[in-house]
Amino acid sequence: MRAPSICGCGRVAQTGRSCLACSAARAKAYEARRPSARERGYTSKWETESKAFLAKPENRLCACGCGRKADMVDHITPHRGDMSLFWRRSNWQPMASSPCHASMKQKLERAHGR
Repeated sequence: MRAPSICGCGRVAQTGRSCLACSAARAKAYEARRPSARERGYTSKWETESKAFLAKPENRLCACGCGRKADMVDHITPHRGDMSLFWRRSNWQPMASSPCHASMKQKLERAHGR
């Protein structure tokens, strides 16, 4: 086990990581720059289409195989603003929002540095 280090702001942090305050500040700045859900395409049309997708018998359970009831539609490949990819149903999968989607997103964000 290695000793904690000092973050650039002067606070104690885990070795090789920034402190919680800096991480929280970075997350807050990211959210401030991020377009709103409506601006990213999650409109009333999306709500209608995603509910219809989840209503199909083959889409009732989470795609990860956990057996939970799916309560949201996940984009398999992140659309990153590409509306043709956003609306491509072959890119949709049923998911349980928590813990499946939440943990999957966190894993992806850690892998890609957000």
